Amino acid sequence: MIDDGASAAYSRRAAEYIELFGSMSAVHPSDRQLVSTWANEVEGSVIDAGCGPGQWTNFLTERGLSAQGIDLVPEFIERARRTYPDVPFTTSSLNALDVRDGSVGGILSWYSLIHHEPGTIRVPLQEFNRVLEPGGALLIGFFEGPVVEQFPHAVTPAYRWSVEALSEELSATGFDVIESHVRNTADQRSQAAIIARRRADR
Repeated sequence: MIDDGASAAYSRRAAEYIELFGSMSAVHPSDRQLVSTWANEVEGSVIDAGCGPGQWTNFLTERGLSAQGIDLVPEFIERARRTYPDVPFTTSSLNALDVRDGSVGGILSWYSLIHHEPGTIRVPLQEFNRVLEPGGALLIGFFEGPVVEQFPHAVTPAYRWSVEALSEELSATGFDVIESHVRNTADQRSQAAIIARRRADR
């Protein structure tokens, strides 16, 4: 489970992270297209869970959605508020969202669960299920691999997941997987995304 240690690791390297990844110019075109297509189908407000410096939250807002960004790293939230003053941002853990049950239509979790240990990843997934309305949409971006395993991420240890393994975790926490995407790029880790919806019976 991501904890204060992981948050502190990102805090120490916040400036470097923001420089490398803190704008939409750093986003792969296929990722932008995928998130755009997903966002077009979302009804209601949206949470950018693990928003980092806020570029995706602002992107969703520019597409006409009522979006808020949530992140555990204070430096990211401070930067997001300065850069996008008209977009709401909150410092909070994804394991305990200060959001009402069934109150949001969509959650974007773009590489924000990669530091959660496999044994506890259901904690944030259950929180996502709790705050989404029945049928609410979830989009998760993550590092992909044939098995669930830890790897030496540049900031702090992270995990790669197979689409099948993460889909099983989503199913166990009340989601129906709608589609998945995998992207393999030379000299980069394999990356993937899953689109799921909260079941109406939970």
